[in-house]
Amino acid sequence: MFDEQGATSAAPDGGAPKAEASRTDQEVADLKDKYLRLAAEFENYKRRTTKERADLFKTANQELMTVLLPVLDDFERARQHTQNSDDASVVRESIDIVYNKLAKALQQKGLQTMDAKGGAFDPELHEAIAQIPAPSEDLKGKVVDEVEKGYYLGDKVIRHAKVVLGQ
Repeated sequence: MFDEQGATSAAPDGGAPKAEASRTDQEVADLKDKYLRLAAEFENYKRRTTKERADLFKTANQELMTVLLPVLDDFERARQHTQNSDDASVVRESIDIVYNKLAKALQQKGLQTMDAKGGAFDPELHEAIAQIPAPSEDLKGKVVDEVEKGYYLGDKVIRHAKVVLGQ
């Protein structure tokens, strides 16, 4: 009888840890499977977004080049038209036409020029390359001259204006 009670009492105690251990092992296996799937899914996401980004850059460059091709054609025509001309006004007119077409094409793509001359110096927008004595009292600490224009693309500064400050 003692053996029977020992066997009877040992079976539930011995069986419960085995059942709990197998359930824990199953949970660990499930979590490991979820983790591996999530890691694989994340790697696929990274690969896909990298590819999409590269495609976007290619498309953006292609779109810009398509807009600039007519300007390149105009340059070619202007070169041919002014090649045998000694008249400076004809050359100047050709350059003006091509410049205006290029400026218009870039404006359509979101490029805007920065108006710096005479305004207050802003280190977020301007790069001071020199300081000179201010020609008048009201130009002290302000932009006296603009050596190189600055540009915005949308709301973002893509090139700071290079300016001369009045001291």
